[in-house]
Amino acid sequence: MRGQHVAALLAAALLYPIADSSAASVFRCVDADGHITFTRHGCNDDQQQHLQDARNHTPSSGKPIPLADPGRRTTAASASSGEVVIVGQQDDGCGNLLTSSERRQAIIRKEVRRGMSRTDVESSLGKPDRVTSSNGQQRYHYREKRKGGSSRQVSFDEAGCVKK
Repeated sequence: MRGQHVAALLAAALLYPIADSSAASVFRCVDADGHITFTRHGCNDDQQQHLQDARNHTPSSGKPIPLADPGRRTTAASASSGEVVIVGQQDDGCGNLLTSSERRQAIIRKEVRRGMSRTDVESSLGKPDRVTSSNGQQRYHYREKRKGGSSRQVSFDEAGCVKK
């Protein structure tokens, strides 16, 4: 008898609908300049406060979830000066004279261009036949392998970049 009572309580507990614990009250705060902040603690007095629906419905729950309304979008004010601001840029050590695609194309075509590094030149032409140094600057010497072939020199500056 006691076992049936425990089984009935367990079955009732499993069938009892549980409140959605993933829901939370989230406030959308808009200040006078139009900056938006989301918080769970309410907005300041000088901000407009809107309650957001922050429920994460389970997949295939049968509840329709509205998509974003593109008609409600507002465009941000653009800078009046038209000035471009670069937030971050990789420095290749040679003044960024070549883009990565220009560098790749030069290596594929076995060309040497100003702004390439020693590694780029070796990727393009291979290991040099001879290396000379003078006043902190290096020079790679390449000789054609065929009889009577021409020679080629590539000069690098103090930073190890091709100079021309």
